Amino acid sequence: MRLAGAGRRWRDRLTTRRLPAAVLALVVLAGAGTWTVAAAGGEQPVRQEDRLLPMPETPGSEQRIDLDTSFFTTGTGPRPAVLLAHGFGGSKEGERERAEQLARQGYAVLTWSARGFGHSGGKIGLDAPDREVEDVRHLVDWLAQRPEVQLDAPGDPRVGITGASYGGAVALLGSAYDSRIDAVASQITWWNLADALFPQGVRGSGAVDGVFKKLWAGIFFTTGSAGDLGPSGGAPRATASAQPAPGGPEGAPAGGRADGPVGCGRFTDELCRMYDRVATAGHADPEAVALLERSSPSSVAARLKAPTLVVQGQQDSLFPLDQGDAIARAVAANGAPVSVDWFAGGHDGGTDTSARVDDRIGAWFDHFLKHEGTDTGPAFRVTRTGGVDSTGFQAVLRGATADAYPGLGGTGARAVELTGAEQAFANPAGGAPPNISALPGVGALSQAAALGAGLSLDFPGQHAGFDSAPLDSPLHLTGQPTVALKVRSDKPDAVLFAKLYDVAPDGKQSLPQQLAAPLRVTGADAAGGRSVTVALPAVDHTFAAGHRLRLVLAATDLAYASPAEPATYRAAVAGALTVPTVDGLVTEAAPLPARTWVLPLVAVTAAAALLLVPWLRRRRRRAAAGPAYDPALAGVPLQITGLSKRYKGSADRYAVRDLGFRVEQGQVLGLLGPNGAGKTTTLRMLMGLIRPDEGEIRIFGHLVRPGATVLSRVGAFVEGAGFLPHLSGRANLRLYWQATGRPEADAHLEEALAIADLGEALDRAVRTYSQGMRQRLAIAQAMLGLPDLLILDEPTNGLDPPQIREMREVMIRYAAAGRTVIVSSHLLSEVEQSCTDLVVMDRGRLVTTGAVAEIVGAGELLLVGTPASFGPEELAAAADKAGALSGVGSAEAVEGGLLVRLDGMAASQLLAELVRLGVPVERAGPHRRLEDAFLSLIGGAG
Repeated sequence: MRLAGAGRRWRDRLTTRRLPAAVLALVVLAGAGTWTVAAAGGEQPVRQEDRLLPMPETPGSEQRIDLDTSFFTTGTGPRPAVLLAHGFGGSKEGERERAEQLARQGYAVLTWSARGFGHSGGKIGLDAPDREVEDVRHLVDWLAQRPEVQLDAPGDPRVGITGASYGGAVALLGSAYDSRIDAVASQITWWNLADALFPQGVRGSGAVDGVFKKLWAGIFFTTGSAGDLGPSGGAPRATASAQPAPGGPEGAPAGGRADGPVGCGRFTDELCRMYDRVATAGHADPEAVALLERSSPSSVAARLKAPTLVVQGQQDSLFPLDQGDAIARAVAANGAPVSVDWFAGGHDGGTDTSARVDDRIGAWFDHFLKHEGTDTGPAFRVTRTGGVDSTGFQAVLRGATADAYPGLGGTGARAVELTGAEQAFANPAGGAPPNISALPGVGALSQAAALGAGLSLDFPGQHAGFDSAPLDSPLHLTGQPTVALKVRSDKPDAVLFAKLYDVAPDGKQSLPQQLAAPLRVTGADAAGGRSVTVALPAVDHTFAAGHRLRLVLAATDLAYASPAEPATYRAAVAGALTVPTVDGLVTEAAPLPARTWVLPLVAVTAAAALLLVPWLRRRRRRAAAGPAYDPALAGVPLQITGLSKRYKGSADRYAVRDLGFRVEQGQVLGLLGPNGAGKTTTLRMLMGLIRPDEGEIRIFGHLVRPGATVLSRVGAFVEGAGFLPHLSGRANLRLYWQATGRPEADAHLEEALAIADLGEALDRAVRTYSQGMRQRLAIAQAMLGLPDLLILDEPTNGLDPPQIREMREVMIRYAAAGRTVIVSSHLLSEVEQSCTDLVVMDRGRLVTTGAVAEIVGAGELLLVGTPASFGPEELAAAADKAGALSGVGSAEAVEGGLLVRLDGMAASQLLAELVRLGVPVERAGPHRRLEDAFLSLIGGAG
């Protein structure tokens, strides 16, 4: 599982002490690096430089590990830099697309695979200050030496840092330990890793008394162990330059293996021992809390002084909103600018809003790194679910904003009384079966919960419930509710899971964001029990009027460790439920009265745009295309110059690009190309059905535009013809010609009907026609009026062999009368026999143009002519004899002789051998079919 994807794609996403000069030189000069250039369509190309940068194993150590890095930029001039960190279980490869985006926005971007991940060496230290965080400081040193990076002072680059989850924590820690970092954007990360993995909902208590988040912790450590289930040290701790193991998986670099506990994978031994202890005991110890807090921004709260954008997910049972709240409060306490964004996603998945978040992070860096005065957005934004769209499945998201971050306490509060006497419930032996609230990574449940569905399960006898009265008005909860409880137990500790349900009038209940607040009440076996104040999960949720609030205290939860010993708990509420609210939040939606003038204004604007934009485009195209008529081309049926076309949604791929060719009178021109070559698009532009983006088409000197009068001299059959099925073929042709407004005598209807050769079927309804009959009728329609330029797209589809031959003769006779025919077909043998000239296209571009004989040319095939008296049986026998000769690849009997493919034998030697074998040779010469020439031109079939 990759926790990286949860940060942005939510998915199949220090001190300023300098290094010694020698080490810094080694970092800067290590390897020449590998440069690549990436560009899509018309986007600005991005250069990517891949390097292995050596880092000290720990500060002051002579031992080195390698970090696998990639540096992205679009130029060589100085610009601000961005450090882009990946999530847990990922690598730099997962950040490439985002790095290219930032590079195109004017930043020099450095990504890297953290220790123990990707092709980097070292062991996973969970963002340890002396390991991963120290690496960030060295990366900043490296950026300071790059000519592409803007400097604020010698050795001090203008740099921001961003990352999600694991990368978000190293971004915050990096800014705390290195004051050269100028801006931070953290995403769905932790404030205190001990509190996140051992949450404690009891106010005034901490992680030592917290409840072990066993599923998420197990995912963390399993992910870090996946590359090596043997002794720890799957990545070397002391190498000069650790290279990836040949053929090995990412994250399993070569090098020696250090001894360590089995199953620790790439974690440091210290972390491995800690996990083994807490996973076995089911709760934290002081040493574990101290170790995790060392890797937490909370340990350096006073140093968080860079402008910080805090993006936290509402659908996140790993690092919930209270972690982001603590980050924001610490940064604000230090006097630095801070904004908070609660988006609809997180480690549990949810709805993807990555594009909006990416845009906001880009604006944050533009403001604080480029000093462009870019709007960084509201101080507080929360994404809300506003029902579902017309499909009934996709949530409709709306943002709500405020000018100041209210914190989890909100700007106001509403007291909600809960009813119910003290209730008894049990923790079953072994903690099984467990109740269910959050399931790590299953974001669909969280999203469904926001819509009143979702999955939560509380077994009878394992929970207590306390309800409010039905609400007389809607209640919008934004923040962290609290409630006072009195808890008694027959064991010293009571482990509970508090949940706040939304209960509809029909009794159906839903758990907002599928979140529960674990709590351990110590001393619950004292006489009279213990009174505590509990902080419930922080959420943004609207309780509709008529709904009730239900507080549930469950004894078990699937995602957490519960006591194995059976226990009996008694609990009662000791006061009202306090629900925080934020009155200053403004939902991003137009109020109803504004529609009365906004919608008409939009309609008028849209109508004006519909009229003006095409008009302006036409004027611009006409100005660029030249005069409407060129008398010098009056006798040229067709000339295409610089023709290009891209369809909407395919900005990175041209259907036709820079196409140009000329067709003369009397030619039968074959337009050839594989599927997707752009043939049909070219024909549609030629007939004025679609507009080219660039270039021009002239027919008899006239510029082709939609509705151009010169198109009356063109007859066309492209992508099938549409007929009225209830009318006869004859009536369809007459009706078509009448629609042109031209005299009936000019239609030459009888000639066209003769071409169709439909006999008595001409007077039957078209719906009774076969495919071949419809094809012939369509060709006859194209020939109505005997146009000077006839365009046929796959004219032989549906025709039988005699009809194909007749169509071939029709096209040849038609051109012989001084007219011009353009035919597009996949039947290369027919094109070879009927066409005088060819245009070959591939991937929208012109490959070649010229006479058929010139394009077919000479090749490796030799055509040996024999007398007419040399019958088919003799030819077949001669082909067998010739094919058996050494140096002959193949031989086949064809009309009038043998077609021999030479494979080493000289042509003169072949003729001598044939004469020796008694084959009468009249003539011999090179031969190549159009199919051979076509395939060689486009580089293969298809």
